Amino acid sequence: MTSIIASPADLLARLLPAHPGGGLRVTDPATGQVVATVLDGGTADATAAVDAAARAFPAWAATPARHRSDVLLRAYQLMTERSADLAELICLENGKSRADALAEVGYAADFFRWSAEEAVRSDGDFTPTPTGGARAIVTTRPVGVSALVTPWNFPAAMITRKAGPALAAGCTVVIKPASETPLTAYALARILTEAGLPPEAVTVVPTSSAATVVGAWLRDARVRKLSFTGSTPVGRRLLAQAAERVVNTSMELGGNAPFVVAADADLDAAVAGAMIAKFRNGGQACTAANRFYVHAEVIGEFTERFGAATAALTVGPAASGAQIGPLISARAVEGVDALVQDALARGARISHRAPAPEGDCYYPPTVLRDVPPDADVVTEEIFGPVAPIVAWQTEDELLIMLNGTELGLAAYVFSADLRWALKLAEATEAGMVGVNRGVVSDAAYPFGGVKQSGIGREGGRDGLRAYQETQYLSVDWR
Repeated sequence: MTSIIASPADLLARLLPAHPGGGLRVTDPATGQVVATVLDGGTADATAAVDAAARAFPAWAATPARHRSDVLLRAYQLMTERSADLAELICLENGKSRADALAEVGYAADFFRWSAEEAVRSDGDFTPTPTGGARAIVTTRPVGVSALVTPWNFPAAMITRKAGPALAAGCTVVIKPASETPLTAYALARILTEAGLPPEAVTVVPTSSAATVVGAWLRDARVRKLSFTGSTPVGRRLLAQAAERVVNTSMELGGNAPFVVAADADLDAAVAGAMIAKFRNGGQACTAANRFYVHAEVIGEFTERFGAATAALTVGPAASGAQIGPLISARAVEGVDALVQDALARGARISHRAPAPEGDCYYPPTVLRDVPPDADVVTEEIFGPVAPIVAWQTEDELLIMLNGTELGLAAYVFSADLRWALKLAEATEAGMVGVNRGVVSDAAYPFGGVKQSGIGREGGRDGLRAYQETQYLSVDWR
């Protein structure tokens, strides 16, 4: 079988630094072909990475903020110049469509640009004390060596969203990318060093044993920060380990985003928003619309319009120009199908479905109607191209369904009545709500959830603060 691009070796040579070989195989999910082998890191590699980060930290922390800003701005420029190649690399190891991959590269690069701008705007304060006789100085310092653990679904953006503000704050970083997508991490590390970052300030440690590498970092007294994006169950385990040394943590965990369509909604806008919110990256996003709550008065019309748009989606490898690529693995396909089969067994029906090619990692985009509100496909994160639709009639019952979960990352509301939509958004237990739009992510604004969807925020000004410690100085002024 052939790869999705003519010469993977040439692409890898252009983008990747020389890196240790090893036993970790990187596979193209569109073909099943192994495209590279990289280091399969263990405890020694994890420790060596921290050794390097700890050596680089004092000098990088003391580097003027303007210089740190210049490095990150140059990294943004390099990502932009190489966007086509970086997108091909993401397609190669992740499988997403070219359009999705190009969009991710632009989004990811923006975190370097935003962090460059924020690097020179660190907060501080100087005030007289309320009781007199002293002055208070409140300042910040970088938290220290930071361990960044990232998932496979956005292999560029999940790194830049963490590394950008960490480096802007003066921290050095060690990165454990997902075992499925280490190549993009290597490419970003090369871009950062080309942009002027000291080489020891960023180290990538791929591994097939995340527990080994991350466990070594959490036991190392020099690691002062853990930022993790991944599932809620894994996040809980990492929080327990971090508690042993009281490590500063940021957690961006699972989602189960509701998508609400009111009776007065502009259905054209709602369908357009639903297509983005549901099918970006094939539904493999923590912010993906997971459960659709459509008012009973318009559920039939919305289902037909949304279903027709879904059935028209093209599915296939990135090289074919398809809108939807494969899922990350055959196991992921099995998990998605199990949720669909459970819903069908409980009375749901397939309303519309797009054709999908043969292959272990492809799943047809599917719209389900007549779905019971307590079906697994509604209550669990799908992480695939399936849209279950549930009817609602009263606001009270809607709120019960919206908030009846331990997860609260994103939500979407479509209504012509902006006042009602904002009122519902405020009552929804979610960290982010899109009102009449199907996208919520932006480098300039805080990204994160409530309840078991996470702790802390990434992006915006909050992103930089996550890698800073506040220090207060009390100065005698008599």
